[in-house]
Amino acid sequence: MPDLSTGTPGGEPAVATAGVRLAEISELPLDPAAVDAAVRGSRYGAVVLFTGMVRDHDGGQAVSALEYSAHPEAARFLRECCAAVAESSGLPVAAVHRVGNLVVGDLAIVTAVAAQHRAEAFAACTTLVDRIKHEVPIWKRQLFADGLSEWVNACG
Repeated sequence: MPDLSTGTPGGEPAVATAGVRLAEISELPLDPAAVDAAVRGSRYGAVVLFTGMVRDHDGGQAVSALEYSAHPEAARFLRECCAAVAESSGLPVAAVHRVGNLVVGDLAIVTAVAAQHRAEAFAACTTLVDRIKHEVPIWKRQLFADGLSEWVNACG
């Protein structure tokens, strides 16, 4: 499978970066199978797929929904995170983050990393998710069941 890096909301191809198989911000529901397929290959014995979903609570409060907003350059930051992890690990990586209105149970982020062995795939996937959470300018507004809301920087 050729390396491909996308990241514009419409999914137009961006400059390809070795090891980055998929990197995009999406307003559409996420498809874990597509993210998995982006990194899968016969040379790999392990694919670690991470799905982050909207949960029904946070900090002791009941959450009814989330609204994700992204900076106009968020896709570029996401591609850069993916490229850094792919380069440092030498592994294929993929990540898609959702924006817009999400309800409990919706997927907010899906990442995948393939490797010959599980330990390196788990380590690289953990690094990828941590970097996305800390470096990609995406904010979420948590809507609580009591009608209050709160803005936080987070990735799912």
